Amino acid sequence: MFFLKKLFNKSEQTLPKEQEMKYLIVGLGNIGVEYEKTRHNIGFQVVEYMAQQAEAQFKSDKLAFRAEIKYKGRILVLIKPTTYMNLSGKSVNYWLQKEKVELDKLLIIVDDLALPFGSLRIKTKGSDGGHNGLANINQTIGNEYARIRFGIGDAFSKGKQIDYVLGTWSEAEEKLLPERIEKMSEAVKSFVSIGIERTMNFFNGK
Repeated sequence: MFFLKKLFNKSEQTLPKEQEMKYLIVGLGNIGVEYEKTRHNIGFQVVEYMAQQAEAQFKSDKLAFRAEIKYKGRILVLIKPTTYMNLSGKSVNYWLQKEKVELDKLLIIVDDLALPFGSLRIKTKGSDGGHNGLANINQTIGNEYARIRFGIGDAFSKGKQIDYVLGTWSEAEEKLLPERIEKMSEAVKSFVSIGIERTMNFFNGK
């Protein structure tokens, strides 16, 4: 953990504009007031937190709300797709082309029913795991891209999965959420600064 503290406290390095590496960081969710602060929108909450910390603003653009921040000489393009979850791939594909970002510099932030609340699982590729947003992305660009899954637990009765996923956080979860979102933000920064493999070692299961 000492290494991580040193990594994140180190002053930001700057590079000439033409040498700056660009990353596309996608928080999955659904647009609309009725979906705010729901479990399915944790991706939105993470990129919103990162923009807020960097004093950046999201602006409406084609197929997404977009913000841009810098970290250690890297440009992070943060997007919140406006296509709704089931068509997330359309937005992701457009912004990959628009920003000229390679697949190895794409990171998707998504909720996961199969993980306990607040736990993180980072993977370099894989199936959609039953998640409609990832399913559409996989259909559109393939499945070889990094993703961070945020556990939302599975405390729902039979037939209530949709209500649970689209439901708001419990009071107990709300209290723990800020620290968990900050941890997710650190994982994103680690991804862009030291790479996916080492980030997996540091953050998986944390």
